[in-house]
Amino acid sequence: MCAFHVVKTMYIIIFSWEYPPRVVGQLANYVREVAVHLTKNNIKTTVVTYHDFLTGEYEETEGIKVYRVTNPVHTHIGVLTWVLTLNQEVERAAANIYYNLHKQVDLIDVHDWHFIPAAVTLKKALNLPFIFSVESLEEHRSHGADLPFNMAIKSLEWLGMYEAAKLIVKSEWMRDEVFRLYKVPLEKIKVIPPKSPNWFRNILETYKSVAGGEAPND
Repeated sequence: MCAFHVVKTMYIIIFSWEYPPRVVGQLANYVREVAVHLTKNNIKTTVVTYHDFLTGEYEETEGIKVYRVTNPVHTHIGVLTWVLTLNQEVERAAANIYYNLHKQVDLIDVHDWHFIPAAVTLKKALNLPFIFSVESLEEHRSHGADLPFNMAIKSLEWLGMYEAAKLIVKSEWMRDEVFRLYKVPLEKIKVIPPKSPNWFRNILETYKSVAGGEAPND
């Protein structure tokens, strides 16, 4: 009797508050580069992101699927109300993807803190694990600030680090800062510098450690 090794195809949902054509900083193009590599390696991927008016599901160049949502509330007193109301739409989009794929989604990769509430809700409701890819920290963006606004964002960062299965950071310095500020166990943090040798392979291996399955060759 012949034995066949079946390789399970992973399906990844990426959350990012910016993605081309909406470019605020370096994160947008970095996330797109990750998505390009994933699709080239036959890993099914959808990026869930925000846009003012380009809403709905698109299949873009190189086979990347993008689901853009907008905020149902148009007037806000600050970024926190904007983020928390927008998270409802992110949850809805990700849940639609999950059920349309017959519950075959393996994990969510959340970039930066903005969509942590949606990731935590989906983890609890659908048993979907998530990775928190840390782009920056509120302590560095607003050094020493301890106003309620800053503490609320720090609480969301802490929630993401506590609930995530793994953290990805881009430098050893950021790993040490995450440990210093939030006491995250070092074994939970994976350092993957962009453009480093095997950076994408390391991302795949981290995905695999959370979701299971085989990591294909880059």
